[in-house]
Amino acid sequence: MFELLGLSLLLAALLTFNSIASVVIAGLWRVAGRATDGWTAAARARLLFSLRTLPALLAVLFVALLLVPAYIEHEPRHAAESVSLKLGLLAFLSAAGLVVSLVRGVATHRATAKLTSDWLKSGTPIQIGGINIDAYQIHHPFPLIGIVGFLRPRLFIASQVLEILTPEEISAAIAHENGHLRARDNLKRGLMQACRDVLLIIPSGRLLDKSWSEASEEAADENAARQGNVVALDLASALVKIARIIPLGARPTMPAGVFLLGDEEETKGIKSRVGRLIALAATERGSGSPHDALTSLFTWGPASMLLVVFIIAATNPHLLAKVHFLIEHAVFVLR
Repeated sequence: MFELLGLSLLLAALLTFNSIASVVIAGLWRVAGRATDGWTAAARARLLFSLRTLPALLAVLFVALLLVPAYIEHEPRHAAESVSLKLGLLAFLSAAGLVVSLVRGVATHRATAKLTSDWLKSGTPIQIGGINIDAYQIHHPFPLIGIVGFLRPRLFIASQVLEILTPEEISAAIAHENGHLRARDNLKRGLMQACRDVLLIIPSGRLLDKSWSEASEEAADENAARQGNVVALDLASALVKIARIIPLGARPTMPAGVFLLGDEEETKGIKSRVGRLIALAATERGSGSPHDALTSLFTWGPASMLLVVFIIAATNPHLLAKVHFLIEHAVFVLR
């Protein structure tokens, strides 16, 4: 019973802390997100990624470094406490979320691997300047320019795109994709997907997911625009040309990748992206926003700081005793 109760508490705590933190952070973004409107898209995307993954990080660190040590050290091995129906239900929902996240992750990986294999078999290697990954021309009904994979990313370009775009427009599109590569957006998208799948009953992260997706596309556009005002206009022209040849009802089949037109829902936002690129082309840009350095630090900084804080806390016997008191109270409430 000691092991079963401990496992149930662990799973329930993961779900509870992750859910509460996700709701709070999503609410804060809904209220204060407009304060970042003056930031660069790259800074906003980094902040959104941090906010989206922070609840899961908090939950894992709390459980692994505080709850588990407190339970092992202070819980009697032969206590008569049992797993109540409420606690068992929470543990089941948490376990189900973890399983769903794992299954979907494996399914996405397999689908991406199969898609990449099919495209590599039918594709033709091509030389594309300005990007240091393998590039292939493929036949595809959707006029895509996209990068698939994060361990070994590859660039795929539909043949009709190469036919309608000028060399300058292709270079601008490649500059956009380089923005995704530098930001590791494929990896970030996968991590955010895992965070979303774990929370089966709390859809609070959808706003952050959508906002990040929009910001990451704008950030990649900014990366192209930094190459020069003419490049920004070339990218805007490429977007318009590609949008015009999208077959009615066609959808990109890329389970784990980033491509020029963004997500399926974002094909409707091409007009706003074109307008923004035109505005960027008419604007003199400096070396960057003061928010860029701050959010770059905030992207990975919280993980290191939280790890240090929780390790220090885990070595405090008085704090562990208080955590165990909270565990006992939670078990009593969930009877």
